[in-house]
Amino acid sequence: MKKMLGLLLACALVLGACSSNGGTNSAGEGGNGGDGGDASKITIWAWDPNFNIKAMNLAKETYAADHPDVEIEIIENAQNDIVQKLNTGLSSGTTKGLPNIVLIEDYRAQSFLQAYPDMFHPLTDSFKAEDFAEYKLGPTSVGDTRYGLPFDSGVTGLYVRTDYLEQAGYTVDDMQDITWDQYIEIGKAVKEKTGKDWLSLDPNDLGILRVMIQSAGSWYLKEDGKTADLADNAALKEAFETYKKMMDANIVKIHSDWSQYVANYNSGDAASVPTGNWFTPSITAAADQAGKWAIVPLPKLTNNADSVHASSLGGSSWYVLNVPGKEAAAEFLGATLGSNVDLYQKLVTDIGAIGTYKPASEGEAYKAPNEFFGGQVIVQDFAKWTAEIPNVNYGMHTYAIEDILVVEMQNYLNGKAIDQVLADAQKQADSQIK
Repeated sequence: MKKMLGLLLACALVLGACSSNGGTNSAGEGGNGGDGGDASKITIWAWDPNFNIKAMNLAKETYAADHPDVEIEIIENAQNDIVQKLNTGLSSGTTKGLPNIVLIEDYRAQSFLQAYPDMFHPLTDSFKAEDFAEYKLGPTSVGDTRYGLPFDSGVTGLYVRTDYLEQAGYTVDDMQDITWDQYIEIGKAVKEKTGKDWLSLDPNDLGILRVMIQSAGSWYLKEDGKTADLADNAALKEAFETYKKMMDANIVKIHSDWSQYVANYNSGDAASVPTGNWFTPSITAAADQAGKWAIVPLPKLTNNADSVHASSLGGSSWYVLNVPGKEAAAEFLGATLGSNVDLYQKLVTDIGAIGTYKPASEGEAYKAPNEFFGGQVIVQDFAKWTAEIPNVNYGMHTYAIEDILVVEMQNYLNGKAIDQVLADAQKQADSQIK
């Protein structure tokens, strides 16, 4: 899902953690918003038929109740195809064949907004920014101008097997508001008592570093979103050290792709998952484990006073291209995902998608207990943690820098000093992202 790091074009760079299964399925052609298109028709590009496409179809149905004459076409594309098509079209100066509305991952949004500043239609007047989680507003805006309508929450939590915890002498109460060092110690006890690994990681996907540093209000880049911030980044240094502690403790099961990742938990071979809320369907797919899982707040960095028990991994937002039909497209987004509380209840009940629209959290779907998780009101918990996520500037180079860090992490695990690791990563980033 959120973790496919193959190289892509131009500013988009690599496919990474997204709101849901970023590299999924077929690449649809078409688009009626661009030059020579039909301005009376709203065309939308998104990826993942089971998440984003379903969500937009619900928005379409909602809108059709009051606007039966508006034609809306939703076209599925794999995320990397959307990135490539946008870059190709926008860089060529022609918008023919491009859609009216497009889904863009939050990590890569600034790449598009800054590279093509005149190609996106402002949505400042289409929704109330204060109604959405603050951490989503930075990546989707340039200055005070809102270009993206915030969509799904990448809010993280810690999924944990309660039965394995109990065998190791712990309860869910012991997992509340802990540090990463405490998390590792509990994991060592679980491994000793049950023989099960504590978590599963892919060495080529450092999403867990993103989770750790954002919890401290830090990122790979400085606040300008352009300058690498690695060598003197205290949160990143501690995140590296924490990652190594996990590996040295022998509590990590390695996976190399998404299917292995999910299988490590569905098989019962790993006991906890610090990740985005979008992992819930993967956990609940193992019906025989019902009642054996809980979701607790994310651990925070042990030695960083700014770190909190909330962070994000993935998430995306909707953008309107500056093409014929842009006003109608903006109106559609504002009337649906920009303001409709009932629609957000359907997103939860029909898809399991948690939005970042704050008024929706008062709805009944957000308060419903989840029997798989022992009756825990998990959506309300995630909504609470969403409001606590620190706002950082993802900037333009998240994946370019992470490519560097993947290599340097292996150097660190093999004995290279941490200060030298980060200094060398800084030098490489400075030379590559000028």
